[in-house]
Amino acid sequence: MSAVTHPRFAPRRGSRPTPWWSKAVARAVEEAAYHSNDLRAGRSLARGGRVGALTIDKGSLFAAVHQGDDAWTVSIALPTLSPEASATFVELVAAESGRIAGLLAGELAHQLVEDAEDAGVELLPYGGEFSASCSCDAWAQPCPHGLAVLTQLTWLIGDDPLALLHLRGLSREELLAALHERTLRTPTNGRAGPDDAQDEAAAADVEVGVDAARRAARILAGLEQGEDVSPLL
Repeated sequence: MSAVTHPRFAPRRGSRPTPWWSKAVARAVEEAAYHSNDLRAGRSLARGGRVGALTIDKGSLFAAVHQGDDAWTVSIALPTLSPEASATFVELVAAESGRIAGLLAGELAHQLVEDAEDAGVELLPYGGEFSASCSCDAWAQPCPHGLAVLTQLTWLIGDDPLALLHLRGLSREELLAALHERTLRTPTNGRAGPDDAQDEAAAADVEVGVDAARRAARILAGLEQGEDVSPLL
């Protein structure tokens, strides 16, 4: 299964530093709102911790929103990258040493996004791309419940830009696997040059990422089974 469930956010008070890519997604959420009152209500629900865990799959986002004695189910859809666009993005990540390490560390380089856009790969969404539905059956979608979920999505993406890639159809595991396969296909000529050094550095970044992903999977599996995972931390 490719779906990943992210823990719910605790209530938030006051403002926090926001990375540029999260602000870009927040602007798209503002564009998606039909009315400013809906947006304010959605943000209030999000800041109050009324949104449950966010489940992200390729092209879809699900969450429950609690309001009073009611709980509403929200579904958000976003177009995914084509296989060709995903392959192009993998090449762009591999093109410069440090890019995969940056993504794994929670950083989305502005230059990487610009290079992707120049290559026809749109990572950051715009308001019209969001397709929302809610069990409250409000005529205007996204409703305040949907906007609450989207608001928390901007927080999640701010902490982990790979969540945006997953929503766009390229999961963390697939990205790392594609980068790993690419490094295995890279020919060597037996001479150490600038390109070889860059390839070796990129390969090292991928190996670190693969190890980190495997370790995280073991920790999550241990937590689900109630095991003591402190030696793995």
